[in-house]
Order: sequence, then structure tokens, then C-alpha cells
Amino acid sequence: MLTKSKTIDPITLQVIRGALETIAEEMGHVLYRMSFSSIIRESQDLGAGLFDLEFNTLCESESTPMHIGSIPGYLRGIRDTLDGGTWEEGDVVVHNHPYHGASHSPDLAVIVPVFYQERLVGYAANTAHHIDIGAATPGLIIDVPDVYAEGMLFAGTKIYSRGKRNETMWNFIRNNSRASRQLCDDIEAQIASARLGAKRFVELMERYGEDMVFSACNQLMDYAEAMLRKRIAAIPDGEYRAEGYLDDDGRNREKRLPVKVCVRVIGDNIEVDLTGSADQTPTAYNVPFEGSTKVAAFAAFRKLLLDASTSETRVPSNQGSFRPINVIAPKGSIFNPIPPASAEARFTQCNYMIDLIIKALAPVLPEEIIAGSSASISFASYAGVRESGDYWVFLEVNEGAYGGRPMSDGPDAIDNLMANTRNNPLEDLAMHIPMICERYELRTDVSAGAGKYRGGIGVVKAQRMLTPGFITHESERHNDAPWGIFGGQSGTVGRCEIYNAANDGAPRIMHSKFHGLAVEKDDVMVYYAPCGGGYGDPLEREPQKVLDDVLDEFCSAGDARDVYGVVIDLDAETVDLAATARRRAEMKARR
Repeated sequence: MLTKSKTIDPITLQVIRGALETIAEEMGHVLYRMSFSSIIRESQDLGAGLFDLEFNTLCESESTPMHIGSIPGYLRGIRDTLDGGTWEEGDVVVHNHPYHGASHSPDLAVIVPVFYQERLVGYAANTAHHIDIGAATPGLIIDVPDVYAEGMLFAGTKIYSRGKRNETMWNFIRNNSRASRQLCDDIEAQIASARLGAKRFVELMERYGEDMVFSACNQLMDYAEAMLRKRIAAIPDGEYRAEGYLDDDGRNREKRLPVKVCVRVIGDNIEVDLTGSADQTPTAYNVPFEGSTKVAAFAAFRKLLLDASTSETRVPSNQGSFRPINVIAPKGSIFNPIPPASAEARFTQCNYMIDLIIKALAPVLPEEIIAGSSASISFASYAGVRESGDYWVFLEVNEGAYGGRPMSDGPDAIDNLMANTRNNPLEDLAMHIPMICERYELRTDVSAGAGKYRGGIGVVKAQRMLTPGFITHESERHNDAPWGIFGGQSGTVGRCEIYNAANDGAPRIMHSKFHGLAVEKDDVMVYYAPCGGGYGDPLEREPQKVLDDVLDEFCSAGDARDVYGVVIDLDAETVDLAATARRRAEMKARR
């Protein structure tokens, strides 16, 4: 690795940049194409990239931001825990310890050292979410006492040493998972991906030379950093605050959990201070600081300030975009728990934190921010035992919705804020799992947040169990609706119900989080995602858009009149423009 970089000409720099990005994309493609579990193969809950000896991200796949941003933390944790203390050519390491840099325990990282001319020069690595690592309940945990209930914990563990497979460790993995075949096969896919990345990285150095490649990497990181600092410097210095409450910790239902965000802008630096947020919980509803809390903050500002669709130039995704951001979370808080506290169920807190960062900056970034999003991530584990005695486990991410935006409505039924997972096809579910989807559509029981640009509409997903089994579910915002902004109205909260399709009993209303619930054949879980908040005054919304929503049954004719001031002739499916103008004038006058 160079101690001093030389300047690379722009054309060569862009060629090497393209090569790096292609390597990361190829790594991600190999990983999801070779995997067996649907959470990786279909949802693409993964990340892949290349890293230097200082654990800087050199490039990353276009997948889930939380995965890639966390790998430097994994590498720092491996530095302190590596089997034998030394990297050797042919080694393969697996790592997932949340108190040694991992994002959370189901996200296993696989790291392959990159050797060039017999010297260690970097790392090829990926992470992926696995369906079961032998935790207290299948697939997902919430109400457990400590980190040791999360299942197998790996810290710098070599599953290949100098190219030789560690069969003892593979047998251990195989014997401690309810879905051992899928787990082992998915780890093999990760190994193939990381080895390919290492091979391509060496080929790149063979073509352009080690000095040239790493000089380009350093120049690209400096460029990303400079671009982010430029955007930060345009924000007035000051402290910007927002706060809200999470529903509960999955056990203590009466206790809501505060989340407080202070964004300090100091020149071209940003500090995210989470002081005042809830103390760590006695359940798994905590957030690993290095692998998740910090990474959520990084993702928030890349989203706000380096959006590829709104920026004049596309800034490379690398370590440079992390450098201007510092994160503070007091030890012993929900965002920086003290071991051995469990910290597996960390999805919704990260999303909620990002939503609050966006809200805090609304006064100074009105053209970049959006209204409140669902910001929850409904993550569900369904599991049971087949007649053969084998477990089946299925992990599902249900879509939420974004808030209204400065120039358009919030997108409907989409994963948002910290994640980028794909929809899991129902055909895939029916082929592999004893479940059937009873209902999958946009919500029509409530309206999204009204505004000049309305909030996105959440999804309804109803899944029926075809065998007895267990369901664990983590979501959020059953009490706290996504906020409207700049005159927009609040969205609507989520909810979850369970009923049995074979009888006429009333559905059970569930908490946003529940753990290891035993269910019967034909039990159905129905999840209603929150709808996003509105952006801007509803009386400024184009009448035709209001009519479209009424005809699509996303808004009632009564709400069109009472909220948007739009008078609709349902029989003719038209807007009465004159009556609408009078109605809106009357409503504005009453204000």
C-alpha cells in the first residue's frame, strides 16, 4: 500500500473507477445468483466490495447501503479477533459479532485477503442476511436476555486456512442451524463472491500496477469526501433537532422509547448526536454502534446530499462519503448498548433515526428533504416443521412508503430509508415454503398524508400458514404516524392482525413487535404498512391528481372535497373546476 499517492489523469481515473464499480457489482451478482435462501437470492439483502489495508471502502455493489457501510467495522473487529492473528493467502474468514463491529448477528460477513506479489494489499468482502443461525427462535429474535441467545457468534473465525477447509468449523455451523443446508450453501456463495472480488482486484493491479490502482482509489475517496463537504458547507452552521417515540421494546408494552436527534453542522463537518434517546433495552431491540448506528447516519447523508438523481455529477460510493460525519451515542443507550445486551432486532430504530435526521434538517434543506416515511421495516420470520421433521424458515421484508417530496408524491409500497431490499416473488414463496399469500395490494382502508404531494401508500400483505409453526415480527409506527411537512398532513399508522382462515373468529390485534408466537394451520398474519406524510398545502394539489386517487380508491370523494377542496362528479369521473376554485377559496378564507 502506498504511503503517498500520485495524481492520476482524469481518463485513467475514470477507467479504474469503472473497473472498481464493475468488480463490486459482479461480486454482488454472483452472491445473489448463487444463493439458495430467498432473503439473499430474491430480496438481495446483501452487500459486496473491496477494501484497503486501512479498511477503507474502495467500491461497493448497488445493493443495501447498511451492508456495505458496515464492512469497515467488521474488518476492525476482525483485526482484534482474527484466528492466529495473521492473514495468510488462501484464508477465508466469517464474522458476525455485534460487539466486534458487525451490523447484527444474522448478517454474516465473509472476507478474503487480497495478496499481490506475496504481500497483503487489501480485502474482498461481502455480507448477507442469513435465515437462521441457531438463535432462540427461528429466523428472527426480539425478546431474549442477551447476545448469546442470538445464535452462533463468529469473531475472526477462519473457515479456510491457507486454502484448507476447516471441516470442524463447517460441521459446527451445519449442526447449529434449523436451515443448515441453506446456511452452508449461502456461505459458499459468499466465498465464491469474495474470491472473485480478490481475483479481479489482482487482475486490475496486474494491468495498471499497484501504485496506479491505489493512487486512483485514494483520489476517488478524496473526491467523494470533497463533494460531500461542499454540500455540507452550504448548510448554515447550527444545531437542528427532532425527536419522536418508538412503540415499545417487544416486552414492556407500556413503555415508549424516545429517540432524540441533534444534527450539528460545523463548517464542512456534521455531527449526529443521539444523546437523550432511550436507554438500552432488556430485549434484542438495541442497535450495535459500530456496525449499524454509525452506518445509518452515513446512509442518511449520502441519501440527502449525494442523491444520484438530483446531483449534477454521480459521486462514487466509497469511504470518502463517510469521513465528514461523526456520530455520538452514549454508552448504555439503545444506539450504543453495553455487552452482553442483545442487539439483533435493530431494523426499525435505524430507519426512525434517519427519518428524524431528515425532519431536523427540513428548515434548511426544504428542496432536499421529504415528509415522514413509514420508516419501520416490517421484518417477519415464519417457520415450522415439515412432516419429515425438517425445519422450514422464511424471512420476509414488507414494503412501507416514502413521504411526499418537493416535486412528486411519495413512492408507494417500497422499502425505504436505510434499506434497498427487493420484493420477494409470491411464486417463489409457493414453490418452496408451506405458505400461501392471501392478499397483497396497496392499502385502501386509509388515506396517505394529504399534501401538494401526498405521502406514499403502504402495502397490505396477508400470509397464511399451511402448517403449525411460529411467527416473529418486528415493525414500528403503530402509534406514531409519519409526519407531514410544510403544510402537509400526517400519514397513517401501521397495524398487524392475526386470524384463522378456517373459522369466523375475530382477528387478534397484534403489537408492532412480537416474538416466537405459536400459530396453527390456516392462521393468517395481515400486515398494514404505515402511509407517508404529505408535503405542502393540500389545497395546492393538482385537481386531476386528486381525481386519479379517488378513482383508484386511494382517497374518498368526501376527503377530496373536505381535505383537498376538490369537487368531483363521480358519475362523469371529472373535476368541477369552477366549484373547486370556489371551495378552495372558502377553505383558505376560513384559515
